[in-house]
Amino acid sequence: RERVRLTLLRLFASLTAPFLPSSILRRPSSVLLIRPDHLGDLLFATPAIRALRAALPQAHIACLVGPWSRAVLRNNPHLDEVMTCPFPGFTRRPKPSPLQPYSLLWRYARRLRARRFDLAVVLRFDHWWGALLAYLAGIPRRVGYGVAEVRPFLTEAVSYVPGRHEVEQNLALVERVVSRKLQVASAPLEFHPSAEDGAFAEEFLAEHGIGEGDLLVCIHPGAGAPVKLWREEAWAQVGDALTRRYGAKIILTGSAGERPLCRAIARRMAAEPIVAAGETTLGGLAALMARSRLVLGVDSGPLHLAVAVGAPTVHLYGPVDSRTFGPWGDPARHAVVTSDMDCIPCNRLDYAPEELDEHPCVRNIPAERVLEAAEGLLCSSTS
Repeated sequence: RERVRLTLLRLFASLTAPFLPSSILRRPSSVLLIRPDHLGDLLFATPAIRALRAALPQAHIACLVGPWSRAVLRNNPHLDEVMTCPFPGFTRRPKPSPLQPYSLLWRYARRLRARRFDLAVVLRFDHWWGALLAYLAGIPRRVGYGVAEVRPFLTEAVSYVPGRHEVEQNLALVERVVSRKLQVASAPLEFHPSAEDGAFAEEFLAEHGIGEGDLLVCIHPGAGAPVKLWREEAWAQVGDALTRRYGAKIILTGSAGERPLCRAIARRMAAEPIVAAGETTLGGLAALMARSRLVLGVDSGPLHLAVAVGAPTVHLYGPVDSRTFGPWGDPARHAVVTSDMDCIPCNRLDYAPEELDEHPCVRNIPAERVLEAAEGLLCSSTS
């Protein structure tokens, strides 16, 4: 099926290319960034957004994201506009019909065509739908990755290099746009909690008896894919050890849907933690993490949010390649604990519940390894 789709996409591009605008401004005045993903992947794009703004200070820069990710860029100072599109394949719900992605494509292409953008940058490596959207919108300069299904709709393609971090991949696109090398080492993730977010965090902590001098540790145990999850009893073991040895105050964070998971962990703990799952906005969660001495969790967007607001972190990785999607920051402040199974990274997240026992890569990580990483960061931050 993928081969048929690739053939059709290439044929469509070859037949319609002569009818597209051909004039390209080397210094664009209006830029559209396209990133359909969720929290973590969009945070990985923030260094590229900042670099693009530095290179094009007078340009109007808009970012097209899913409505599920709008809050990630709500206060980003480098963007003039955040637009939303319910990108097919990213809504985490079944599509209503096989034709729906294409009717949506045509509708949004017409809207974007009226905006007359000079440049589009497709920030996800395999997003042929986003590249086709920019193509149909008549945007004259279209930059993205040279992946087979994406390449026919681009005017310029950059190689997507296996094993390179996603932040570096996105910065490579900006380098192509501005025709010069960038300082990758000075490109941190960005998230900007509001004053209201900070006030929420302070009020929340005060209500639970946590003061400025308390050692606060957030544990975010949830993730979008069940294969990424760790054992409830292991989280409880680590939380109790940090409470016993360091007097840590433990907060279990997550979405409303992850509240049962957090409560199950809390019931296993000897020292009662605070269960904040479902109690915070994204900004409120970021503010709590910024106040924390340490944040622990599995491979998930909120762990990258913790990195973005400056909290030290411990990440548990299994099926996903941590070289590409691991924490982007100082290794002295961000520890990665990976499974030692030979099959990782398989980059497969869609295992059915009955298959999980055969793929225990994250669940098999010993609690001692996670606790060792956590203690190393706590001791280095207090020395």
